[in-house]
Amino acid sequence: MMLARLVISLLILLGLAAMIGVERTGGVTILDNWESLPKRAVTRENNPNYPQRNPFYFEGRIDYELLGIDEPRNAWEFAQRGMHKQDDLEDFEGAKADYRQSIQMNNLENGTCQLVTSVPATGFANLTPPPCMFTVRSRLGYLLLHDHPEEAIQLFREVLEIDPLRLEIHALIGEAYVIEAEEAHSEEEAHEAYLKAIEEFKKELALSPVTPEFTALTGDEANNAHVHFEMAEVYEHLGEYGEAIHSFENYLKATRWHSDVYPWRIPLAEKKIEELREKLE
Repeated sequence: MMLARLVISLLILLGLAAMIGVERTGGVTILDNWESLPKRAVTRENNPNYPQRNPFYFEGRIDYELLGIDEPRNAWEFAQRGMHKQDDLEDFEGAKADYRQSIQMNNLENGTCQLVTSVPATGFANLTPPPCMFTVRSRLGYLLLHDHPEEAIQLFREVLEIDPLRLEIHALIGEAYVIEAEEAHSEEEAHEAYLKAIEEFKKELALSPVTPEFTALTGDEANNAHVHFEMAEVYEHLGEYGEAIHSFENYLKATRWHSDVYPWRIPLAEKKIEELREKLE
């Protein structure tokens, strides 16, 4: 009886092997028509790599291949594909197009998103329309920064509407105004743009103040080296050499323990301070 059961089981296995094309080669089993095997369909609902809005969209980047998206359907999916095009494919024009579509589908003006500044009276469970996303706006603004600074500024301001304390955004607005100043058609326009840049750089610094407690804990007398360097150059353009020296000095303080991603700027700042002091004499 036992032998008969074993024979039957073996015959069943051999039959299944024949159905799915099992071949043994050198001790390795090969399934030559494995694609025909039934498999569980992966959907947005059962894909563990696809985060559901709850109630905010996940603003980080997920490897696009893991999402299993054939074609984007909503603002978040267009944003994710845009990040994939920008970061992985370096298809910047394609990324811009996806970011624009995402913003069109997540927009205050057409009522497809909302600003969340407090806990809603009905709670977060049914937040409709969904919250506005900041990542897609900051990324598109960065891609437009040099060729379309005015549009970039508008996008960065939308980011600040969503999150007024978002770091680096005021600095990016400041950089955009510097670009506008460099492309200005008159000295008056350039002067006005430089002043706006200074205002934005100061706002950026105010978000990360250096307090006595901070200095006692870290040893840093200044931070945000990049902003101080940018401010120094703008003050130099404005002819405010004393302020330029002060900003270059803060830059050197900020890089004392942390250096700079552009280390060549450190000796440049030291040389600039000497030159500016000579102009003040």
